[in-house]
Amino acid sequence: MTKLVRLASRRTFASLRRHRNYRLFFAGQITSVCGTWMQNVALAWLILDLTHSPVAVGLLSLARFAPYTLLGLFAGVVADRFDNRRTVIVTQSVQMVFSALLAAVTLLGTVQTWQVYAIAALTGIAVVFDMPARQNLTVQLVGRDELPNAIALNSSLFNTARILGPALAGIVIAALGAGWCFAINSVSFLAVLAGLLLMRVNELFPLADRVRPKLLAGTREGLAYVRRTRELLVLTLMAAVVMAFAFNVNVLLPVLAKETLAAGPLTFGIITACFGAGALAGSLVAATLGKARWGIMLGSVAVFGVAELVIAPLQNVALVSALLFICGVCFTTYTAAAGSAVQLETPDRIRGRVLGIYYYAWTAPLPLASPLIGWLCSVGGTELAFVFGGLCALGATAAGAVAMGYGPRRRRVAAATA
Repeated sequence: MTKLVRLASRRTFASLRRHRNYRLFFAGQITSVCGTWMQNVALAWLILDLTHSPVAVGLLSLARFAPYTLLGLFAGVVADRFDNRRTVIVTQSVQMVFSALLAAVTLLGTVQTWQVYAIAALTGIAVVFDMPARQNLTVQLVGRDELPNAIALNSSLFNTARILGPALAGIVIAALGAGWCFAINSVSFLAVLAGLLLMRVNELFPLADRVRPKLLAGTREGLAYVRRTRELLVLTLMAAVVMAFAFNVNVLLPVLAKETLAAGPLTFGIITACFGAGALAGSLVAATLGKARWGIMLGSVAVFGVAELVIAPLQNVALVSALLFICGVCFTTYTAAAGSAVQLETPDRIRGRVLGIYYYAWTAPLPLASPLIGWLCSVGGTELAFVFGGLCALGATAAGAVAMGYGPRRRRVAAATA
């Protein structure tokens, strides 16, 4: 048993153990992402404190995510044109400056609502260009063979920060105010910048056949590649559906806690932590498996959908928390496997553009989907919204399985050739 645990541990943390550059990247990211989650929580609190309006909080979400909708398709061209490490240094530095500016106006007591919206939007623009470059950098840090493991570990640090960041933000806001969350986030970027600057460039895995695509022509080439590559097209379309309509728990969980479960912020914290803990567990499972399998992706989305359907009529905190833990596990086993599959199915010369399109499918529908989920909650409560999300997940699973040739016919062919 001890030998099996040791073997699983070696497989789970293989990328960290073998690659110095990835260790530097991982250490910097976990510090920085914790700071980012602190800022996200403090932003919503600050807007609510300034306006006393839930609608204003919704507009903050629009300011943060609208840049994805407007610019996301072109971000991958930038990732393919320029050195990924240098691009990430620039995007992280820009985010650090905006966080420092937000901290300054807040701590000086001169902050205004329009300033918060403007800084949130400008930070969102930097994040748009950061995402494909940072993902494309991962393959340079660990190589193709260990890419699924590294992506799963990236997911584990994100979900660790997802648990720690909001908790720390609550403490800091209560003790010192929202401005100090922005200040801490600004300082946290120094960790990731230090890691990037300390990397040994000669140890980065080279990207083959890279070109410098033009903005529009490069974007068209990326879209054409996704359209004619069945695996990538299915992954992209599935991501657009499940991320917008099934996995959109940020809208559902506050309403679930306050309205359906008739509870307060403590219960909201509990159910959010359960989802985050499940997501962390799922990312470690994905890191241990170390492969991007279609069965894992389809199965994870299907189980997530069933769990949502089961949650829909429940009003018991313990049962809801347990099912949200399962949802969290499925969320990261799917996202880690799908992210690995996208990168492995794409040649080096065009990977940045394909990643930009894939993450555009993740984020672009959110400004439209979130109000729909909110409307469903207002019409039929979270029960209707969870049923809708569960059916979307199951529908996406069925469509993905058919598109990829899974199902009874494939099983019969496999049995005949065995």
